[in-house]
This record gives sequence, structure tokens and C-alpha cells, in this order.
Amino acid sequence: MILHKGEILFRQGDDGKFLYHIKSGLFKVTRLHENGNVVLFNILYPGETVPHHSLISPKEIHGTAIALIRSEVEIISAQEWYRELEENPQKPLEVARLLQEKVRFMQERIDHLTVGTPSERLELLQKWLSHHANGVPLTDYLTQEEIGQLIGIRRETVNRLLRGQHS
Repeated sequence: MILHKGEILFRQGDDGKFLYHIKSGLFKVTRLHENGNVVLFNILYPGETVPHHSLISPKEIHGTAIALIRSEVEIISAQEWYRELEENPQKPLEVARLLQEKVRFMQERIDHLTVGTPSERLELLQKWLSHHANGVPLTDYLTQEEIGQLIGIRRETVNRLLRGQHS
């Protein structure tokens, strides 16, 4: 399945009848909280099978995944996935590897958040995302507010840093 920028892969609250293998592209995952705040809490990238919290057992979808650029996704029946998990002795190892990769990604993201200056954090984010974005500039698919959420700074600081990069 091909999704274009802005198209939704899955929505918060969906029942989880499917899992999705990201073949190419990028997705942002947002969560709408009861108080109305929408928070960007994850970026999905090629090689991932999601939702992560449903790789071993089903659970309702935690957030909404929106394509940031043209993306290709394989849709997997959750029922088939869980059946194979029970019947194929290699499948649990595959799931463990997928989860290990995500833990390593999260460790890298935490490192990026704890590195010195906001400017360094922005540079690390741009470098990491450019690897998956096929040359599309960061500001073409994420707002300044979203960039700030990903690197732990205010939108105004993102604006200042981006202006500084172009001067």
C-alpha cells in the first residue's frame, strides 16, 4: 500500500486488526490527550513493524500514524501474525529483534535529547531524519512545534535555530 504525505495509516483507538511493516517512507505518530493536547511521540521509519505494543498480543492503537512523505507499507493481518507467532519457533526471535531495534532507537533518541545545546539536538535530528527522508528538508514535513517536541525545546527556539542555519 502506498500512502502520500498527510494520509493516515492508522488512528488512535483503532481495534488493532492489522500490523504494518514500513517498507519505505516516514510516519509521525501523534496522541490526542483528554485535555485536547496533541503530542508527537514517535517517528516510524523503514524496517519497523508496528504498533510495537501489539507485536506479541493485541491492544487498541495508542496513537495516529500520518505519512510525512510518500511511504510504502505492507499490511499484515494481526490474526495471522499471532497464529504464526504461536506456530513458528523462529517468529518470537523476529519479534525480539524488532523490539530490540526499537529500544536501541529510543536509546539513541535519549542520547540526542541529552546532548549539549539545542542547536546540536536539531542538527542530530536533521541528520537522522535525512537518512530516511530522501532529501526532503525537515521543515517540509514537520512543523516547528513538532520539531520542538522531538528535541525538547520551544517552537520559538526552533524558529531561531532554523533562521540561523539559513543565514
